[in-house]
Amino acid sequence: MPDATHRDWLRRAEALPLPAVHHIGGADEPGYGGTFAVISPRDGQELTRVADAGTAEVDLAVSAARRAFDSGPWPRLAPADRGRALLRLADLVEERRDSLALTVSLEMGKPVADAYSIELRAVINTFRWYGQLADKLTDESPHTDAAALALITREPTGVVGAVVPWNFPLTLASWKVAPALAAGCTVILKPSEFTPLSALMLGQLATEAGLPPGVLNVITGDGPTAGRALGLHPDVDVLAFTGSTAVGRHYLRYAADSNLKRVWLELGGKSPNIVLPDAADLDRAAATAAWGIFFNQGEMCTAPSRLIVHSSVAERVVDAVIERARTLRVGDPLDPATEMGPLAGNSHLERVLEHVGTATDQGARLRTGGARILARSGGSFFEPTVFDRVHPASRLAREEVFGPVLSVFTFDDLDEAVTLANSTDYGLAAGLWTSDLSTAHRVSRALRAGTVWVNCYEEGDLTVPFGGIGQSGNGRDKSAHALEKYTELKTTWIQL
Repeated sequence: MPDATHRDWLRRAEALPLPAVHHIGGADEPGYGGTFAVISPRDGQELTRVADAGTAEVDLAVSAARRAFDSGPWPRLAPADRGRALLRLADLVEERRDSLALTVSLEMGKPVADAYSIELRAVINTFRWYGQLADKLTDESPHTDAAALALITREPTGVVGAVVPWNFPLTLASWKVAPALAAGCTVILKPSEFTPLSALMLGQLATEAGLPPGVLNVITGDGPTAGRALGLHPDVDVLAFTGSTAVGRHYLRYAADSNLKRVWLELGGKSPNIVLPDAADLDRAAATAAWGIFFNQGEMCTAPSRLIVHSSVAERVVDAVIERARTLRVGDPLDPATEMGPLAGNSHLERVLEHVGTATDQGARLRTGGARILARSGGSFFEPTVFDRVHPASRLAREEVFGPVLSVFTFDDLDEAVTLANSTDYGLAAGLWTSDLSTAHRVSRALRAGTVWVNCYEEGDLTVPFGGIGQSGNGRDKSAHALEKYTELKTTWIQL
């Protein structure tokens, strides 16, 4: 419904059927325990209650995935057949795009226009891309002496646990589920307890697309219980996680305490965005800086939360960002005119407010924003916020806020800018604005980040890998490189 009005979306929301139980072994499964409430951040109201997974439900899902891998048809299908199944799933996601976008908007606050045009587009493209890639992978036969034949085959690793966060609930799920399935693995997907509904819908669509029972299972529950049980489970061969660095450490410990399963982590970020005075279009640099920090309510691990701008152009760039912050339309995510929705919930809003208070106490200057707004709606709305005069050693400079809060730094020397950009434990992404080709190459190589965007931000497609270094994690999502996480190399040496 790209042309739907606010009233249209509100009407659809009232009639939207919402899933409430796990999806295990190709069927809906109520589980054995209790339920928990899913609260919409747009108004603080309960959307529904869903099944709360404990150890028993995790065991049930892992057993279904184990059977599907060990004796089911999925790993043994011709890769082209697996690819066709993923293409059918992509088609079904596209058919249900309206309902899925609406569900994402309701459960996490993303503006419905963004959920429809950005998030769901990414999900559809991801399943199609890996569906088309599935039969393009080839094994190797290196040259040996004439008396032997060597074969190197890439084989599916087994049962994959995929734990994903709430900020892009379907996009990040698809980045893990699609390559794992293309490789021939089976998957247990655990979404965030804040955004379980869209993931449950994805599991139902996978079964409708013809994936055999147990190939894609979806369980709902919190991290300390369901996530921990998945991380410790001896029948899970790979754990792929996107979320905070603190929780990523837990999954590494779970692997050490269980079966030494492979753990792939995409964690936090504190991404720098450097603007040099020779940037070809300073207005575009400023507009992109504002878009990058305020898009998705700033709830992105790649958000360019540190604007590092040359002192000679700082006033012009920062003033433009502040003007955009003040004119950004914050409101009901079901209104297509809304540009920024609520934060994910009141607990997250309180954390962002705590960061703002600490920043002021530590000497940063608040230029705009910094307060809760639209409180009478019951939603978790927060103003787009800009600080300058931020000390490089302060919490605001070093810790991930995960909200629409920008820190501004100025510099006079390029080496100073690079040092400032790299003065973080994270290494997920970075931006650079310059018209000098040599500078672009030199600085992008010097920046310690998994992705560097030059004269743009958040650009790319499925052909390029995504992931971080340092405390931003390991491994890569997207591209053919993602398959390395879900496959094992086997060498077969045949003496002739």
